[in-house]
Amino acid sequence: MDARSEFMIPFVGLKNGKHLFEFSIDHTFFEAFSFFDFKHPRFEVVAKLDKKEQMLEFELEANGKVGVVCDLSMEPFDISLQPKFTLIVKFGAAFNDDNDEILVLPHGSHQVDLSQYVYEMIVLALPPKIIHPDIATGRLKSPVLDKLKELAPKEENPQQENDPRWDKLKDLL
Repeated sequence: MDARSEFMIPFVGLKNGKHLFEFSIDHTFFEAFSFFDFKHPRFEVVAKLDKKEQMLEFELEANGKVGVVCDLSMEPFDISLQPKFTLIVKFGAAFNDDNDEILVLPHGSHQVDLSQYVYEMIVLALPPKIIHPDIATGRLKSPVLDKLKELAPKEENPQQENDPRWDKLKDLL
């Protein structure tokens, strides 16, 4: 069974009002999108559907951990993510997903696929620069970090605050 198929939500038989759908995600979900950057992803996803007469409103929430690699030290660690996303589904003449938050389904549609939205919500929740949390506290010991400290530019004269060449300009004021 395709890992993405469980995210097909049939809404035709549902009454107007609120409905709840829960999903568990692991590596097979991300492999269906040919995304292999995560190690041991574990997420619980809740999709809250508010079905109305002319539209559907989904509130997607994920909570879980994923194994990543630090951009500085190359040390693996788990990062916690709790992304949220709201999707409005409207009905029109043709399919249109140009807007990130509004999906237009053709009249007569009976289900909506949330897999792409869940995938993007989780992947885009990662910070642009992934830094191991123990680097900031100084608890992480790594040969890579030691080499970075060794190669860091050093201040030539830390006690001298001003460049003496600019002192004459201060006299003009």
